[in-house]
Amino acid sequence: MYRILIADDEPMIRKGLQKLVEQSGLPIASIRTAENGMDALRRIREERPDFLFTDIRMPKLDGLELCRHVAEMDADIQIVVVSGYNDFEYAQKSVSYGVKEYLLKPVTIKGFQEVLEKLVRFSAKQRSETFVPVTRLEAWTAKLDEAVWLLQEQELRAVLMGMRSELDGFGLKPSRLCDVLDELNILLVNRINQRDVFTLRAGLELADVSEKEEAWRRFDDSVRSLCEELRHKRRGRRKDPVEEAKHYIEDHLAEEVSLEEVAEYIGLNASYFSQLFKQSTQETFVQYRTRRRMEKAKKLLQQPHYRITDISGEVGYADHPHFTKTFKKYAGCLPSEYRQKMGTE
Repeated sequence: MYRILIADDEPMIRKGLQKLVEQSGLPIASIRTAENGMDALRRIREERPDFLFTDIRMPKLDGLELCRHVAEMDADIQIVVVSGYNDFEYAQKSVSYGVKEYLLKPVTIKGFQEVLEKLVRFSAKQRSETFVPVTRLEAWTAKLDEAVWLLQEQELRAVLMGMRSELDGFGLKPSRLCDVLDELNILLVNRINQRDVFTLRAGLELADVSEKEEAWRRFDDSVRSLCEELRHKRRGRRKDPVEEAKHYIEDHLAEEVSLEEVAEYIGLNASYFSQLFKQSTQETFVQYRTRRRMEKAKKLLQQPHYRITDISGEVGYADHPHFTKTFKKYAGCLPSEYRQKMGTE
């Protein structure tokens, strides 16, 4: 998807070029227009375009000065100068500012299409020359995901430092670095959201960034904001969610605690929590809770001053016959028989 900016002080020219872009079949993310050089510069700073079409003679800031400002940004913007025949020699001075193509007025459909195709080819070549393997993006995303999910601040710092060191080795221009960081951010958010826990927002805006340091600062801030959002949704808890669930179950064995209640307590979606708990413990929530209740019942049965009916209530069974039946299924004998075996009768 390409972002395009058209700068010309003549409304008819702007509309004509915009229409040619729209009819080109090019995948377009945005088409914006500017009526003078100052307006164009402001719009470039708001959102970096991939292609800039600019007139030479414009009020406030002419096309040549606009090209100079863009070159100083090192923003990797492909510039096409649109000029009249009498201005062509003047327009050629902009070659030192990285201008890729020229279009003579009046602009023809064929001439415009040829220039656009050249821009696309050059853009594809440029991106392939600064290609970051998908396997690296996926590996970084997996490491970020784990550190963010477990709220491991030291590990997160280490991953971010390692990523930066590797990406610096690719020699990316600021604009390409922004593309990579934006893609990483989207991959990370999608990966976390696929856990079916919360819906986190991507929250990274790099369209107006022209310096690497600022791009990294915003990316770091975005990743850390994901941690903060996750921490807030978990009510500030840093423990492993399954371990925290186990503690909660242990503290409430005498109560009829539901899976939904525990999931809400630790800040997880009930469906996801059920899957996560089974994967971690090899037991369902109910199986685990029942086993812990029966293990506690065994300990209490070894203490002769506890009546069996009292033990039933201590482990969450208001219905004593149900407790007896469950205990026999778990231990292979009745509670009274177990007590006899332990010599506590």
